[in-house]
Amino acid sequence: MPGQTDLTQLLRTLKPELQPGTYVYCTVATPEELPLTEVVGTFREREGLTVILPQATADRLGLPYTFVAAWITLTVHSALEAVGLTAAFSRALAQGGISCNVVAAYYHDHLFVPAAAAEKALRILRELAEAKPVQRPLGAANT
Repeated sequence: MPGQTDLTQLLRTLKPELQPGTYVYCTVATPEELPLTEVVGTFREREGLTVILPQATADRLGLPYTFVAAWITLTVHSALEAVGLTAAFSRALAQGGISCNVVAAYYHDHLFVPAAAAEKALRILRELAEAKPVQRPLGAANT
């Protein structure tokens, strides 16, 4: 089933869900040194392999990190080609003073926000979902 592309519908059905635990971003030279069943996400960069792990896993492995995050999943099935969703939630979170690192996966968007701001981020995302869409008169400029 294809994902949703209509921005109004996406926002209305965000349904943010806080995942248990705290998560960190680390970098390793090779994935062989990791228990892959505990890895949440990866991205290969020129400098090394970035991994997103439970904080407890990184601590156990002695991996350094600087950012401790809460993981929020937007449970709406968003299409990868949907336009405006990331801009809408990142704008709302930024206005609330919350940084957000986004991972777009096949079915859902996953937000990593500072762990101390998790509840505030959830409140902002729920308020965004409940907000009435702005109705523009026909022919009005998009500003």
